Amino acid sequence: MSQSNSLYPSLYQINTRVWLRSLSARYGQPITLAQVPDEELNQLASLGFDWIWLLGVWRTGDLGQQIAGELPELRQVYREALPDYQETDICSSPFAITAYSVSPDLGGDHGLALFRERLQERGLQLMLDFIPNHTARDHSWLTLHPDYYIQGNEDQLLSQPFNYDRAAHGDRIIAYGRDPYFQGWSDTFQLNYGNPQLQTAMQEELIKVAGFCDGVRCDMAMLILPEVFRRTWGIEMQPFWLETISRIREIYPDFTFIAEVYWDLERTLQGQGFDFTYDKRLYDRLHEQEARPVCEHLLAELEFQSHSVRFLENHDERRASVTFPPQVHQAAALITYLTPGLRFFHQGQLQGYQARIPMQLCRAPKEYQDPPIAKLYAQLLELLQLPILQDGNWQLLECLPAWQSNRTWDSFVAFSWHDNEDARFLVVVNYSPHQSQCYVRLPWGDLSGKQVEFQDKMSEAEYIRRGADLQQIGLYLDMPAWGTHVFEVRKT
Repeated sequence: MSQSNSLYPSLYQINTRVWLRSLSARYGQPITLAQVPDEELNQLASLGFDWIWLLGVWRTGDLGQQIAGELPELRQVYREALPDYQETDICSSPFAITAYSVSPDLGGDHGLALFRERLQERGLQLMLDFIPNHTARDHSWLTLHPDYYIQGNEDQLLSQPFNYDRAAHGDRIIAYGRDPYFQGWSDTFQLNYGNPQLQTAMQEELIKVAGFCDGVRCDMAMLILPEVFRRTWGIEMQPFWLETISRIREIYPDFTFIAEVYWDLERTLQGQGFDFTYDKRLYDRLHEQEARPVCEHLLAELEFQSHSVRFLENHDERRASVTFPPQVHQAAALITYLTPGLRFFHQGQLQGYQARIPMQLCRAPKEYQDPPIAKLYAQLLELLQLPILQDGNWQLLECLPAWQSNRTWDSFVAFSWHDNEDARFLVVVNYSPHQSQCYVRLPWGDLSGKQVEFQDKMSEAEYIRRGADLQQIGLYLDMPAWGTHVFEVRKT
């Protein structure tokens, strides 16, 4: 697998169309990817990100935009996110692609190339989308290669109008792209991976995309695993990812692949060459607000965790500031972003924005920064620039009862970091709505005879403890509901 500059890199997702619209309004002139002001790029670089993911740069079609404007259920979503939305604010979904070339409105292929060069000058790498499962309904392949798509019949059209429709030209009935657990995406048509020619064509598309960027985030990557495809469509297919990723790496050895994946198929896709896979399980367990399931999840082997994508929000989820109350937000964020893996941040998350922008809107509402949330992320991003948290050694720690019959020890999530230079960090979170106590066993065997200083990097708290006591019984903790510490640990 390829690696970024750090073992555990960070990524910032940008909704490209919304971002450029916002910049154009702020600077009073049309701004494309070629014209993003230096101060905007400098700001991104100063936050310490390794990757910028530009979502939605590829061409979409008029039909996708028309469908986005006609669906009543989407119009309700638009009103909730952007009460004053106009028809000109509606665009096609960025996942209904007509071609892997950059929309002229965004600056075209040349504008993207210039943007990438400017990122590279600032030590940033560029991530783009790859949509393997389907295309827009007005993609040229519908005319040139209709056999690339899954065909339907009149009975299916009558019985499943939410999964099939007629192509715009001709009498063919084509399946919508879909997740087998939901109705089809009516602005897309489903590619047929049982057709070897389609697989070759998609490999060529991905090679083309790889020439534009340093890595791709593959949308719903598990949908084209043979067992999933067979279960969804009743069609046999040859494996796609292993051969395709190997082929890309022959051309671009350091290219990075991220898989959006669910249904416990993360290990499967890591095994087929993906560098990182979405960790929705951790997000869900944090959402449940119970410590034990979180700790159980973090017991997974380090190799798996190191290739997981840790997030608190993305374009598919509600905003973290809505999902997690303020105290819980900080506790969940420290667990998410201070464990191993790729640290994934979403545009607006750092400011505490609350409006989730539908993918079919290209304008966002005016929102204001939430100062406590902004402070949290400013501190967190500063911490993540420390080498120990990018390349150090991580370990989940055992918590023990503070006294007999006290069950609150089970409310803690605790882990440590250390490096070869004797730098040490201890992160402890009382992930519960009540005060809790425990002893946490420290992983260092060289504390006896020392005084040990614990300095919290998220507050002004500072403690000194006898190393012999720490060695014998551990560090005693008595913390309020949702309390957190990120201790830098020093021997004196």
